[in-house]
Formats: sequence, structure tokens, C-alpha cells
Amino acid sequence: MKLNRRDVLGLLGTLAATIALPGCVRSQTASRELEAHLENALNAGHAPGLVGLVALGDEVQVTVLGRMALNGAPMQRDSIFRIASMSKPVTAAAAMLLIADGKLKLDEPVDRLLPELANRQVLRSLEGPVDDTVPARRPITVEDLLTYRLGWGLFLQPPGTYPIQKEISDLGIVGFGPPDPKMPFDGDEWIRRLGTLPLFAQPGQRWMYTTGSNILGVMIARASGQSFGDFLVERIFSPLGMKDTGFYVRSDKIDRLATAYRPTDGSLEVVDDPVIGGWSRPPSFEQGDAGLVSTVDDYLAFVRMLLGGGAYGGRPLLSPDAVKAMTANQLTPAQRKDGVTILQEGQGWGYGMSVAVEETPSGAPEGAIGWSGGFGSKWQSDPTKNLTAILLTQRTFVSPKPEPIFDQFEQDARKLAG
Repeated sequence: MKLNRRDVLGLLGTLAATIALPGCVRSQTASRELEAHLENALNAGHAPGLVGLVALGDEVQVTVLGRMALNGAPMQRDSIFRIASMSKPVTAAAAMLLIADGKLKLDEPVDRLLPELANRQVLRSLEGPVDDTVPARRPITVEDLLTYRLGWGLFLQPPGTYPIQKEISDLGIVGFGPPDPKMPFDGDEWIRRLGTLPLFAQPGQRWMYTTGSNILGVMIARASGQSFGDFLVERIFSPLGMKDTGFYVRSDKIDRLATAYRPTDGSLEVVDDPVIGGWSRPPSFEQGDAGLVSTVDDYLAFVRMLLGGGAYGGRPLLSPDAVKAMTANQLTPAQRKDGVTILQEGQGWGYGMSVAVEETPSGAPEGAIGWSGGFGSKWQSDPTKNLTAILLTQRTFVSPKPEPIFDQFEQDARKLAG
């Protein structure tokens, strides 16, 4: 689908809200450049539509362009997107709430609440047989889950590269690849099946992406005595006013859920339809790594809580110490190298999010925090400037690294801030 400038600015594109950021003429020029870059990406067929937000302190600029679907209704500021791995920081925040409640401890083994994961065995080698194992040197801890150093994680190699990949496939579980809200198992059955696998590395040894957040979701449900989703609503979404965030979209809101696409042979193919797709009904397993949907304003509320030291609208949610731990790099240099395929150069990992330990190739400064979602979304904040950029699209990534539109958007956002 090709969108010309008139389409984008007129019939297809609507600038839902633009509140000029400080800087007068300079800011107006930077704003036009930002919008032009987004228009160009749509014209080139990146996606049918998008919602981009830049917040500098209390000032917010939102750009809304294109359509909810190919030949669909115009995109809106309150359009709902599958945010995929941008769910991870939310899951980490939920764990920190239970730590503050005294129901979890960072250094405690997970065995108390997750006996399925006690007495771990570890593969002697990924290339070796799945029954060639050694005992784990220590139990998995809560902090291992938060930092992705538990010993399980995503393989980016093709299926069949390692013998353990067939074992994972035969179990039919999520946590080692893209989210699947149609997986039939609940949290208890998922964790039982997971517990039949040996670890891929010793606890605390390596950074391995994604699985830890799903385990956290099960742990949060057991520690709180509620479903994971109910806990998020009660303790995070309701206090922050995140009324459109959850693990599925109710029928009265389904017309606001953008169609999800993947690029295929130069065109876009539907990967999830709003009405009959995976996010149109409650899932059996609420996936803490990538299961949430949200809007740009809902997610901004969550980010502003982090930038506010755990408080939002004058009301405390997390402690400053909890936010400090979440937004500080927790990895050694060697562990950062483990994640080089997923983490950008210069990035480390806190609890559920990336942390820049030095300026990244895209220009993110040291201390910048954020993360992306494989369905086509990205968030980044510079806490020193109280600057946030959130870009939501409906096109899945073709590699672990976000496409150029996201780096360009963040660079344009920094120009707006001056």
C-alpha cells in the first residue's frame, strides 16, 4: 500500500493532538521534520498507520497517521496496539510491588512458590544430548528472573540447531519465541511443562532473553493469590489510569485494536485480526513477557511513574529504590555480550528493560531506558531530560533489532527537546 503526502495529511492521516514543545521556531521545525519522517515511512509501505508520542516533562506532542488496517478506518490517538515485549517492564514493576509487600525477596530461591523449578539440572553442552546434564550450582532466584540470568531463554538459531529445541517444540509452550495468546495451557500447566526441561546455563551465569518474565507472571499470581491480570489491574493499571491496557481487548473496544501485519515478499500479510485474533478473548496463560495490549497514553502513564521515581500524579506506586534498581544496569560486560544479538551496542539490562551504559549507535545517551515490542513498537526515555519517545505501529519486526523508523523517531525526539 502506497500513501502519498495528501493521503497522509488529509484523508488517511489525522494529527490527533499536537502540543508544541518548548523552543518556538526551532521546535516547530523539528516537529515538522519528525512528522515528515513518519509520513515517509508510511509512504514507503512500512505499515498502514502509526501513533507517535514525544513527551518533555508535562508537554506532549502526539502524531497520528494512516489507518487501523489496509483500507480500514483512520488511526486514532486511542488506538490499541499489541505491545509485545514492552510488557516486560510492567511485569518487573509488578514483582517489585510484591517485594515491597514482603511477599517476595530478590535473593530468595523461586522454589517456595515454584516447586516445579526446584533441584535444577543444567545441560553440559547445548550441542549435546538433552539428558547429559549436571546439577545446578545454586537455585534460581527472583532477581535471576528479573535480570534474565536464570539459565533459560530464547534461541535465535534455526530450529534443529540444538537437540533441546525439539524438546521445547514438543512441549508446545511459549517463552522461547513469539507470544501466542492461543496457547491452551494455564500458568500451572505451563510451569509444570517448563520444569521438565534442563536449564541451558547455570543460574546467574548468562543473559538469556524473555523466559524469565513468563515465570515471573506465574510467581506473581501465586504470591498475590490473584490472577496475574487481576493483580496488574488492581495494583498498576487502575492507579495509573491505564484503562485500555490488558491481556485482551473487550468486545466494546475491539474496533480500536489495530490489525497486525508482517512484511512478506514486499507486501503486508495479516498476522493477527482484531475480531477473530488471539487478543480478542481472555488467554489461558497471561504472558508476562509479551502478552499485553495498550495505547500510547496508557504507556506514557506507566513511563511517567518510572521517571517520577515511582510516583504518578503525586501518588506513590513504587519506591524510589525499586525504580533505581529497575533502571540500573545489572549485567557484567560478559553477560552484555551474551545479548549482543538483541541488545544494542552500549545497552545493558535492568529489571525488564534496557539501560544504556554508554551512548548507543542510535544516539541514546548513557542512562537512557526503554524497550521495544516485536509487533512494531518501541519506547525510550532519557531520565536526565525527562524526555520520552513512544512509537506504536502494527508491523512486526523482521529481526531482533527495531527498523530504522524507530531510531529516526528517537533522534527527532531528541531534536525537539534541544
